[in-house]
Amino acid sequence: MSLPQQLMFTVGLIDQITKPIAKISHSLNGLTNDYQRGTMKMASGVAGIAASGYALQNALMPAIEMDRALGEVKSLGVRESALKMLADSSFDFALKYGKSATGFVNSSYDIQSAIAGLNDADLSAFTMSSNVLAAATKSDAATITNYMGTMYGIFKNQATEMGKGNWVEQLTGMTATAVQAFKTTGTEMSSAFTSIGAQATSAGIAMNEQMAILGTLQATMSGSEAGTKYKSFLAGVGKAQEALNLTFTDSQGAMLPMVDILNQIKGKYGETIDVAEGDALKKAFGSAEAVATINLLMNDINGLGESIDALGQVTGMQKAEEMAMAMTDQSERLAQSWYVIRAAWGSAILPVFNKFVGLIADMGTSVVWFTEAFPNLTKWIGYAAVGVLGLVAAGGLFTLMMGAGNMAMVAWGVGAMVWAGINTALASGITFLKGAMLALNIAMYANPIGLIVAGIAAAVIAVGALIYYWDDLKASFADISWVNVLLTGLEYAWKAVEFLFAPLLWAIEELASLAGIEIDTSFEGVKGLIGLDQVPATQPKANSIPSIAAIAPVQSRVERGGITQQISNANQQKSTHVGTVNVYPAKGETNFANLVEMHS
Repeated sequence: MSLPQQLMFTVGLIDQITKPIAKISHSLNGLTNDYQRGTMKMASGVAGIAASGYALQNALMPAIEMDRALGEVKSLGVRESALKMLADSSFDFALKYGKSATGFVNSSYDIQSAIAGLNDADLSAFTMSSNVLAAATKSDAATITNYMGTMYGIFKNQATEMGKGNWVEQLTGMTATAVQAFKTTGTEMSSAFTSIGAQATSAGIAMNEQMAILGTLQATMSGSEAGTKYKSFLAGVGKAQEALNLTFTDSQGAMLPMVDILNQIKGKYGETIDVAEGDALKKAFGSAEAVATINLLMNDINGLGESIDALGQVTGMQKAEEMAMAMTDQSERLAQSWYVIRAAWGSAILPVFNKFVGLIADMGTSVVWFTEAFPNLTKWIGYAAVGVLGLVAAGGLFTLMMGAGNMAMVAWGVGAMVWAGINTALASGITFLKGAMLALNIAMYANPIGLIVAGIAAAVIAVGALIYYWDDLKASFADISWVNVLLTGLEYAWKAVEFLFAPLLWAIEELASLAGIEIDTSFEGVKGLIGLDQVPATQPKANSIPSIAAIAPVQSRVERGGITQQISNANQQKSTHVGTVNVYPAKGETNFANLVEMHS
């Protein structure tokens, strides 16, 4: 088979192989693309459903959270009308003070648990007062709610007489005033009344006096410690009046106001109480805490009286509202207003939403019934679902393999690029090394030692060339008569050279010796070298030079005129003849035959 036929066969074979492979590759790529498009559509659909559900839930979330909080309160037996009023109050509170509406409703759960029998208005009033007081006194709603329950338990009779709504508003305003006057907090005031309990109320002491005394004591101690000390004083005041021969009760047996008791003690012991008087008081009251209470309160009896009167004049919760409004953040109000709008809007459609979601949730019961009633059918449905999922997984695996193949090809291309870069870097490195070597050679020649070595090498080359071409040179100077005159002058010059450059001449002799040439660097040796020591200028004798005889074998192989002449003669004796080139075209193809005839 000729060369063109082989070429056409190879091309045809490659074409027959690559066409099916290209079709298969195209089909695989199309299958992969179709699967990816289907997966993306499915994912888009699922994402759309999830996004719609999430958006709807997020839009209704305020209403859902409010419905949960109201459901907890409803579990305590609260009527729907009370829940509606409570929800409205929570919206008003959030819009006015920028606090959580759901937190408002959650606090009503604790109030309803602590105070039974509240009507619709009282539940909202207690919850509103508690949350406003928490905002005004920098306390949390849970602490103040617990405080309201404790105070209601202590002053229940007074609350019933005044009306629970009016009483809680007065308590709120009074507590806010005490917090502002005594630099305490709602949390500390709650701890103080928790410690003292109902003991002061049982002794007939009004709420405003108790709050003034506890607030004054909190100037130097915590709320719980103030309650403990005041409680110790109340426990010993009955027997102390007998021991001190003083009267601390009225005609009906009720305890006198604290200001009157302190004035009686002050009248007996003076402005200050010394150690002995303190021991007497401790013995009379039965505890050191009671004496500490007296010492602290006697420092400013008039101030204590003024505080009691100021708290007694409080009738509503205006002070608490002023303090709460002063600490309101307007950005929080804006956020809560948006929350309230969504809660109010969602509450309108929440019943329908809950009904729809409830129907979907009820489908779970039907599905459970179906699986129990038709176990075999459920099994085959499960198999089908698993099969579909398996096909989806297989398609994903196929896509993964195709992607891995593409990544491998990309990685191969990157590797090839890296290899090409390495080769380029190596070529650059070699070029740099060449330049470095050239610079090194230049530096070596610039070095005096390098120059000396180069001079010695040049001298050796010059001596060899002089020896090799000596016959031609001597023939050109043989008929010059003044050579002998020059030799006489050169003899003295050479003696000076021998004396000054003896080491250099010795090095030349050694280098020539290494080359196989004997050289005498003395002036007599030089004369012998040039053949003028015994030969007249008119009759030169070439064979009389000893050094020439040393290189006779070389001269015998080199013709006169040197190597160049010998190469020229050799070229003239040889010739090359090129014959005819014939081309023979055959049918359907082209053959090339070259006929070359060589003749020497």
